[in-house]
Amino acid sequence: MTETKNAAQRLGRVLERLTSQSGRGSTTPEYGSWVLGRVSESQFRRRIRIQVILTTFVIIANLIGIGVTTLVVAVAFPTPNVFAPDVRWITFIAVPVYLFGALIVGTVWATYRVMKNVRWAIEERPPTKADQRNTFFAPWRLTRVLLILWGIGTVMLTTMYGVHDTQFIPKWLLGISFPGIVVSASCYMFTEFALRPVAAQALEVGPPPRRFAPGVLGRIMVFWALGSGVPVLGILLAAILYLTLKNQTPTQFAWAIVVLALFALIFGFVLMWILSWLTATPVRGVRAALNRVEQGDLETNLVVFDGTELGQLQRGFNSMVTGLRERERVRALFGQHVGREVAALAEKEQPELGGEERLAAVIFVDIIGSTQLVTSRPAVEVVELLNRFFAVVVDEVDRHHGLVNKFEGDAVLAVFGAPVSLENPEEEALAAARAMAERLRVEVPECQAGIGVAAGQVVAGNVGAKDRFEYTVIGEPVNEAARLCELSKTIEGHLVASSETVARAGDTEGARWTLGESVTLRGHDEPTRLAVPV
Repeated sequence: MTETKNAAQRLGRVLERLTSQSGRGSTTPEYGSWVLGRVSESQFRRRIRIQVILTTFVIIANLIGIGVTTLVVAVAFPTPNVFAPDVRWITFIAVPVYLFGALIVGTVWATYRVMKNVRWAIEERPPTKADQRNTFFAPWRLTRVLLILWGIGTVMLTTMYGVHDTQFIPKWLLGISFPGIVVSASCYMFTEFALRPVAAQALEVGPPPRRFAPGVLGRIMVFWALGSGVPVLGILLAAILYLTLKNQTPTQFAWAIVVLALFALIFGFVLMWILSWLTATPVRGVRAALNRVEQGDLETNLVVFDGTELGQLQRGFNSMVTGLRERERVRALFGQHVGREVAALAEKEQPELGGEERLAAVIFVDIIGSTQLVTSRPAVEVVELLNRFFAVVVDEVDRHHGLVNKFEGDAVLAVFGAPVSLENPEEEALAAARAMAERLRVEVPECQAGIGVAAGQVVAGNVGAKDRFEYTVIGEPVNEAARLCELSKTIEGHLVASSETVARAGDTEGARWTLGESVTLRGHDEPTRLAVPV
């Protein structure tokens, strides 16, 4: 987990500099905003939520656009006067009727088209490629409806006023077309935001279809053009109209520039804020997820809802975490088979055949009367009993920093001091053996076992073939521990260590053992003095 945490920390710090969210443990909504609900929400509630969000956004944005248009044609360009007697019927009857009708029709028509394009999600059926395409083109289709209505309004009202006075034409063209473009662009981004839950489902089919302005760069350039380019172009056209038509005083022209500049500042700020927020929320989600991975939570998973490179970042994070989970699963499985220390050593260094001399202590544990045990009980019961027996052995070996090197049927070989060096492997092995013997008598009384402990120089390393080997220890202490284990089966307490091992242990542990007789173990030429617990 160390490498995983370090990688997550580095990437998390990079992402933290890209976002304004603070707090390592902050909770990020699954779709980037609580307004969009949760992944577990029903499709019926999701449909209502999306419908409400879209309707609200479309109405508010268009009302703001109508207000800006009113300022442009009535305040920024006061001449010719839209309240003059000959055009008053247009201003107070035709304009309100069209605006009200277009607002109602536009809202219903646009939102209906969007909901029709995402009907597959409402019907809770898997999306096809066509459904995915419709989902990602839904914002543009809503925008197209709004552009059509604003365009019709521009042509109709400009014509109606222009019939009375041609000087109405430029200010109505400018006053309606530019706010209409900016409002439509705002509704496009709001629709993308509202459809995030559906887009997340559509992205499960595969990458999004290619669109007019793909990726973050295309989105930024379109926003710049609509949020800054269009208003600035409006100011430029206002100056051209002033220079060519000469129908405004310098004061009126100054006020026209003030209104258009405020429009540029406010709408430019709003659009850039929307862009920044839409860009930052996926990054914030990744950063928060990285913090959870850094803290060891590998079950973290992100909802992929963005169709740009940010969605690829979300998808890449999920792939990374999936790989980390698989790696940790394999690592844990590997550690269970060969021991955590051996697994860590193999991961850190390239394992090779061969070994090195190490000072180590060895415990050999073997069940007494294993043949009778197997033949007198059902197989399932034997396995359950062996697992309880091995659980005690493994627990005490781990608690005293040893390594269960191998299971040999009903026997266990444990090593202390290899591959991880210990300050006093003899003391750890003797303490583990005593605790093991006491716990086996209490926790597994139906399964008696002999325990032998020896220490000395061993060769520890990888033994086998190039394509299949295992970590083990070879040497006199291993053989001696096996012989002492065999002898312990005939001695009360069933635990025997060599006196040399006790002598090398510290005074505290040595005081817990008493020396006994000397015996010549099978296969040994010299006698070995025995030691048993006090």
